[in-house]
Amino acid sequence: MEVVMTTKVFIAGSITIKNLDPKVKERIANIVDQGFEVLVGDADGVDSSVQNYLSELNAKAVTVFCSGEVPRNNSGSWSVEPVSTLHKEGSRAFFTAKDVKMAETADFGLMIWDTKSTGTLSNVIELLSAKKKSVVFVNKDKIFKNVSSIEHLEDLIGLMSDHAKKKAEDKIRLSEKVSSLKNEQLNMF
Repeated sequence: MEVVMTTKVFIAGSITIKNLDPKVKERIANIVDQGFEVLVGDADGVDSSVQNYLSELNAKAVTVFCSGEVPRNNSGSWSVEPVSTLHKEGSRAFFTAKDVKMAETADFGLMIWDTKSTGTLSNVIELLSAKKKSVVFVNKDKIFKNVSSIEHLEDLIGLMSDHAKKKAEDKIRLSEKVSSLKNEQLNMF
């Protein structure tokens, strides 16, 4: 018996984005139509908006990831993948654990980004360091950016304001992560 592997797409984004752009909805509908499995988080913002849209589409191949035991949102009553973590409940690290697990599990990422959210940017970096591609919808510009290399990532970071970059530096040590990815890339040769 042949085992068919289903492509898994990690969809996430900024908590500040409450409404999905029609271009994003079209991408999500294509993902569902192709029979791909959607991995989505349980937060408000993009996560809950994506869940609501997946419910409208009557999508079945969806897994909701949550840190701890019970998801904050699961509008389609889909299967839940609880991620255990030793980080303090409610902390940034506590909620990041589910994102790291989704990046590990996924084949690709679709990120909806406000050019500020460090969580969404971390997901892109996590996927890239695992040699996985992501498509990032830059919400304010209404464009998709493919990220499959360090150059693509730097291009994406270039869309951030100085204030947002400083915040990313403080929260996730952005320049350290970029430097680490560059070193990884250099060590391949």
